[in-house]
Amino acid sequence: MNEVPETTGRASARWTLARDIAILQVKLVVDGLRDLVLVPTSLIAGLVSLFSGEGGKPGTQFYQLLGVGKHSEQWIDLFGALENAPEDVTHIEPFPNAKMDDLVGRLEKFMVEEHKRGGITAQAKDRFDQAFNALQQKRKKEP
Repeated sequence: MNEVPETTGRASARWTLARDIAILQVKLVVDGLRDLVLVPTSLIAGLVSLFSGEGGKPGTQFYQLLGVGKHSEQWIDLFGALENAPEDVTHIEPFPNAKMDDLVGRLEKFMVEEHKRGGITAQAKDRFDQAFNALQQKRKKEP
């Protein structure tokens, strides 16, 4: 008796789509601004963490910033509009069960193995350690 005409359903779906498009644009801007802020602050927090630790342990500032970044990512929920997708939409997963951290982990494993064999990464690590130790010693000498 109170059936909604099909055209009203389509119009509603169009308005939902238009709303989702607009909201995605706002979220993309907010996400981009967050990333723009995170680039320098993560570098600063990382450096502060490297040099502010005690007892041979680095400080926690970098990881605290990561926690804030993760929370902001969840709050922005960039792709939350997928909840409004029609049921017949196929969600393509070009990277099923993979994350960028997995790729970084494989690269890190390769570099560790290369280091164990005494390859070029061992030399680079030794130079980095020497430079880092020199910076720490210089910081300790400064008043």
